Amino acid sequence: MSDPRLGPAFLRPGSSSFVDFLAEEAPDLLPHRRALPEGSYAELAPHGTTIVAATFPGGVVMAGDRRATMGNVIAQRDIQKVFPTDEYSCVGIAGTAGIAVEMTRLFQVELEHYEKIEGAVLSTDGKANRLATLIRGNLGMAMQGLAVVPLFAAFDLDAGIGRIFAFDVTGNRNEERAFHSVGSGSTFARGALKKLHRDDLDERGCVTAVVQALYDAADDDTATGGPDLARRIFPLVGVITADGYRELPEDEVASVADAVIAARMHRPDGPVAPLS
Repeated sequence: MSDPRLGPAFLRPGSSSFVDFLAEEAPDLLPHRRALPEGSYAELAPHGTTIVAATFPGGVVMAGDRRATMGNVIAQRDIQKVFPTDEYSCVGIAGTAGIAVEMTRLFQVELEHYEKIEGAVLSTDGKANRLATLIRGNLGMAMQGLAVVPLFAAFDLDAGIGRIFAFDVTGNRNEERAFHSVGSGSTFARGALKKLHRDDLDERGCVTAVVQALYDAADDDTATGGPDLARRIFPLVGVITADGYRELPEDEVASVADAVIAARMHRPDGPVAPLS
């Protein structure tokens, strides 16, 4: 016997997209369907800043600083910006924090819904396309200053490699081959990764490189938070391999950050890249 609390829409076959189902049955629950008065709201909501990701043989690393800003004010010092979206993928959020977190949770449900309906995991390219659709739906709010620009990373089980996808506010997606960064400190983080990233890095070396990049971003961008030694707040780092996603323990990230800071005492501008 069917549950009387469930309407006909819950019982009939339909799309494997949870977002499409929600748009039909409860569109007011979608983040981008909420009406706003005209004007810009960029300074009224906390914003996440810098996310970095880099590949290494056998996987991909994503890390985010912990600071959220609201105008020239630090709104939060320990915000989470890196989220697993399924067993083999994760998203790092930059832009309007509240909408970005809500979009990430919706994306998590979208992937889980697809897997339950289809009985198979969505491909890596399919996941990136679904996320692009969610971002495109937020374009109206982005034009009012409430933009969300996530960074997506996944381990592709078919190809056996880590992959990184970047997006713009229109939902256009681009695959980045080795590393990428988004957010206010992204220019400085990418500059650091250009000299630090190598194709032969192991997992620990790749983690160290992204922490170095976040340190450089914080050094030049006031919206990016560096390691907070007084409060022991360090970047959040996720690693995805053939074994799945895992968040690095805080003490492991702290040991990498402590080593980076100790080295900066002697070389404030960071390690020098080899010329060959």
